[in-house]
Amino acid sequence: MRQVEPDQCRSARVGARAGRGRSGPRLFDAVLLDRDGTLVEDVPYNGDPEKVRPVSGARAALDALRAAGLRLAVVTNQSGLAKGLFDEAQMRAVHARVEELLGPFDAWLVCPHDDADGCGCRKPAAGLVHAAARELGTVPRRCVLVGDIGRDVTAALAAGAQAVLVPTPVTRPEEIDAAGWVAPDLPAAVTEILRRQAAVVPREPRRAGTVLVVRSDSAGDVLVTGPGIRAVAAHADRVVLLCGPRGRAAADLLPGVDAIIEHRLPWIDPHPDPVDPDDITTLTTTLAAVAADEAVIFTSYHQSPLPLALLLRTIGVHRISAISDDYPGALLDVRHRVPTGVPEPERALSLAAAAGYALPADDEPALRLRPAPAAPSQVGPPGYVVLHPGSAAQSRGLPPELAAGIVRTLTAAGHRVVVTGGADEAELTAWVAGDDAVDLGGGTGLAELAATVAGAAAVVVGNTGPAHLAAAYGVPVVSLFAPTVPFGQWGPWRVPTVRLGDAAAPCRDTRAARCPVPGHPCLSRITPREVLDGLALLGVSPARTPTAALTPAGEAAPEVATVGGSGR
Repeated sequence: MRQVEPDQCRSARVGARAGRGRSGPRLFDAVLLDRDGTLVEDVPYNGDPEKVRPVSGARAALDALRAAGLRLAVVTNQSGLAKGLFDEAQMRAVHARVEELLGPFDAWLVCPHDDADGCGCRKPAAGLVHAAARELGTVPRRCVLVGDIGRDVTAALAAGAQAVLVPTPVTRPEEIDAAGWVAPDLPAAVTEILRRQAAVVPREPRRAGTVLVVRSDSAGDVLVTGPGIRAVAAHADRVVLLCGPRGRAAADLLPGVDAIIEHRLPWIDPHPDPVDPDDITTLTTTLAAVAADEAVIFTSYHQSPLPLALLLRTIGVHRISAISDDYPGALLDVRHRVPTGVPEPERALSLAAAAGYALPADDEPALRLRPAPAAPSQVGPPGYVVLHPGSAAQSRGLPPELAAGIVRTLTAAGHRVVVTGGADEAELTAWVAGDDAVDLGGGTGLAELAATVAGAAAVVVGNTGPAHLAAAYGVPVVSLFAPTVPFGQWGPWRVPTVRLGDAAAPCRDTRAARCPVPGHPCLSRITPREVLDGLALLGVSPARTPTAALTPAGEAAPEVATVGGSGR
């Protein structure tokens, strides 16, 4: 056990970003909606206003979004224009009819191209999402897109927006499996959007003296709790963080923390030692010395806050808040519940709000870290691609052969690649990097790894800590995501992302630390070319001329083409 007072306190808190005069925390400024199959029944290549039929409950759902102050835009592929099946005047007439039935939209963004045109606006490319955000005066990470097929989800994630899939009979099962957020229909999607928006706003805002915040888990878990901790810190005189040894290095990177207590909790640690009464007595004594006025216990969805809540009650902590599905008796003053599937940072923000604490208006809901140190000199100038093949959980690491193939393919295409890994992964990273990439395996602590990620053009990684480091620095992610845990909860948050891998693999939702299926099929079937294409979809271009006869997909995408909407 160690109690440390790091030099991070108030002076290290992340500065204001994207406040825009908001009066409080707000996850979303705008909702973007696909047209056919989402707002109206899908009539292929429709140029006839008389065939417009809204989906059930659409008008009431859209009016609820308008009443909540959310701006609305339609983002739609209309290749019928390129095919000559209808003209722009006919399309405008269809859109006017949609608005007559469903009310006005703040913007219409239309891709008039066909697949063969290779444009940057046709979904699954992200161009329409970027254009809609600009038109609405916001940024993609503050938008949520509702659509009915995988192209809609891919476009939203590639731009850094949230995505809600509302399946129809034409939605393929694999698209449903891969979506992080699925709703049965448009009204249900809107209900959840509004619930999430409201969940980060306290009903009864508070001020506090000393608050003990807790996240005793791995580095990635501590990183995704950062927004909730910042919300508490914005309204407390002092914040003390209790974490475990696996998350300690991440705790040092979080803004808003004034002191850290490091202790392994046997009801959280994945490989616990037997419970030692003397160890628990030492923990209790250390926590009593904090003299906290209250505690906020952050946990993952499968963990219990109640053992620690009991210890805190015995030392006189008078107000304790936590998420708990189990009956807490007298252990919790604020018992919060969160539906399954909510992203972990949002879970933390919603618990902080339930306890009375919200991010201030000048702090964007996003992962944030203290300023990174200088990256190791051997990585060269910014703009490289980081490949992180390993993970503390073997099930979430990349198959070594795949990782080595990614290095060869990316370097042949002209990308500079930096391979990273922990102290116990040096042999793996050396083999993966070979003679083509810079090998940092075992040569960086978490702070240096963070600095390396901060200078990257993109990160290629499984579901592990560097994905959250990338999100904190706004670095795009190609996520080779093993589905042992839900992507909607653990995928990179509010950062441009391409997801690869078999989302329906037999390991789905097992939470297995080691792959339970021979051959690691959820990731081993990914090809290096898919990773290269994912980088292109994210707009990450090679830094050098390709050294082999390999042409990256999606080169030189033209400007987004938009066609007028309703003709208003």
